[in-house]
Amino acid sequence: MIDLEKLNKNRVLIKDVFDNKKKEVEIVGWVHNTRNLSKVKFLVLRDISGIVQVTGVDGKTDDKIFKMMDKISRESVVYVKGCVKDSKQAPGGKEINPDAMIVISEAEKLPIDVSDHSKTELPKRLDYRFLDLHRQRTQAIFKIQSTIGSAFKDYFINRGFIDMHPPSLIGSSSEGGTDLFKAKYFEQEAYLAQSPQLYKQMVACAMEKIVTITPVWRAEKHNTIRHLNECRQMDIEMAFANAMVVMKEMEGAVKYIVGEVLKKNKEDLDLLEVKLKVPKAKYMTFAEAVKLLKENKIHVEKDDLTPEAEKKLDELFPDTIVFVYDWPMSGKPFYIMPKDGKVDAKISEGFDAIYRGIEISSGGQRVHIPDLLIKRLKAKGLNPKDFKSYTDSFRFGAPPHSGWSIGIERFTQVLLKLLNIREAVLFPRDRDRLTP
Repeated sequence: MIDLEKLNKNRVLIKDVFDNKKKEVEIVGWVHNTRNLSKVKFLVLRDISGIVQVTGVDGKTDDKIFKMMDKISRESVVYVKGCVKDSKQAPGGKEINPDAMIVISEAEKLPIDVSDHSKTELPKRLDYRFLDLHRQRTQAIFKIQSTIGSAFKDYFINRGFIDMHPPSLIGSSSEGGTDLFKAKYFEQEAYLAQSPQLYKQMVACAMEKIVTITPVWRAEKHNTIRHLNECRQMDIEMAFANAMVVMKEMEGAVKYIVGEVLKKNKEDLDLLEVKLKVPKAKYMTFAEAVKLLKENKIHVEKDDLTPEAEKKLDELFPDTIVFVYDWPMSGKPFYIMPKDGKVDAKISEGFDAIYRGIEISSGGQRVHIPDLLIKRLKAKGLNPKDFKSYTDSFRFGAPPHSGWSIGIERFTQVLLKLLNIREAVLFPRDRDRLTP
């Protein structure tokens, strides 16, 4: 058994081997590869920070260590203690000559290829996701996603937003419709939350500015490369704000997030061969977008933009977040404010944001007037009684407020141009997958 307390005290991350001035280091990691040239043996070790070559030489390296070096199976967990030497042939220009080596955990025969150029198809990789996470390319995706989430929170916390944690179990639909997962809550029927929408509004109407990253579930029977049945949303809600105010907040946040990824994840972006720029922003009304798209022979729905239309906007405005506002009322949910607060308005205070050819967010100003909210619920075919506690929350001093949501998996997919959103989820949940 290895002394883990001592290991944590003495261990050096592999990336630090190349900067470390110590002549002797202790490292642990997974066996990335082995090679036997008879008199010289190589073992490439990998941890979360990088890879390093361990070199054994017949007659110089301890005989027991030399014999075991090419016998250790790939992805086994190994401890190495040794001297750091300069080597022009080794990756990064450094290698370790081992004085001690312990196999902490031996890997059995691998059921999938975990190399960065794996030919294993995605469904099987997801069956063995715990092993697929050994791949440096897979790790790069989630390192970047970690930066996205932390940068999102940092941006808004530093701007005075309060971090909130909404419930995941709800008593009725958040947005209308029937696409909810039912759950038994003691003697009552409950649902997995399809959105934090109603709760974040209630909190913002008291605490002014909130931010959250929270899981949501949608029981939609689709099976596409862009949709999931469980995902995580990055949401904000602001009191005393209209749609334009929160669009500007999103512009600032996305620019900040991309800047942080460029700063903190350069090696990950290089590994994934992704080219990024901090985006510009373009604002246009839905009517202006329709006119422009029709001039470019692109079909547009009466109250929505097709995937083809989103791609064309990216072609016309590359490296740009395109905000399309003054959205048709018929294309927005009941809680979006009609233009000028008129119940029969055809235009809403809602918007969509398109980035790198895909919609990354919808948002807008909310209805904060109870009577108008009841009328909007009825107009959408919903029963106001199911939303009584929500509606009543606006009867006791509710300010105008606005907000939006960005799915962190969708944003990761868009940013890295991943072909399938399941690549951006540690353990995807879709219509067919409930494990691992």
